[in-house]
Amino acid sequence: MATIGTAKQTLKPGEMLSLIKSTLEDDKAEDLVTIDLTDKTSLADHMIIATGSSSRRVAAMAEHLVEAIKDAGQGRASAEGTEQGDWVLVDTGDVIVHLFRPEVRAFYNIEEMWGVENPALKQQAARLY
Repeated sequence: MATIGTAKQTLKPGEMLSLIKSTLEDDKAEDLVTIDLTDKTSLADHMIIATGSSSRRVAAMAEHLVEAIKDAGQGRASAEGTEQGDWVLVDTGDVIVHLFRPEVRAFYNIEEMWGVENPALKQQAARLY
């Protein structure tokens, strides 16, 4: 929980979403897609999918994101996959973040699993495969 003065405050899902998006945009994440999960699953309220230009970039974005969330007093974020940097999952509780290298994102195409159209991803997949 974040401490503001003497009051403790937890970010609401929309506030967490804004923090994550702005952090990823600052880190030059590419092709950000936000999926509203409120009517689809109880796992989280939102999912964000983004691309980094390399494994190192993906891992750095994930680490920076976890730090930004902790700096905001929301210490529950954790990242999986930073060692390889191909696909990193950051779980904040209310928002799930998937960070991919371009080829890995095109291969798994998780947007399609959630019924979200991403024309840029289809073009990239066509070039790669």
